[in-house]
Amino acid sequence: MIPATGGFLEQDFAVSEQPDMTYRMNIQDEEVSGFADGIEAVKQSVFRMLNTERYKYVIYPWWYGIETMDLYGEPVTYVCPELERRVREALAVDARVLDVTDFEYDLGTKGVVHASFTVRTVYGEIRADKEVKV
Repeated sequence: MIPATGGFLEQDFAVSEQPDMTYRMNIQDEEVSGFADGIEAVKQSVFRMLNTERYKYVIYPWWYGIETMDLYGEPVTYVCPELERRVREALAVDARVLDVTDFEYDLGTKGVVHASFTVRTVYGEIRADKEVKV
């Protein structure tokens, strides 16, 4: 039986932004210790999103990560603009990321496209990169 008035669904809910305090990842030492927030937390978020293949891991939601597996074997003229689009799409889910700009590509290593770019966040700008084998 569903109540007619004063029920749970009639309450007014306020949605607040999530805090960006998170555990600090030390990539070189392969450990997690302490906490990070602000621009350091955004750097970690960008790193994790760009190094997680979308749809591959059940633990992550469908919108998390970036798709790169289907770029293998494609021509560089296709990979560069598509990689730029996919990086922007992957990082757009984070409300702290305002824009992704200044893409630069390095094709020095045979079979690898290395993209460097600037991520504009609410805390400032950070440089990030993504490599894709082609």
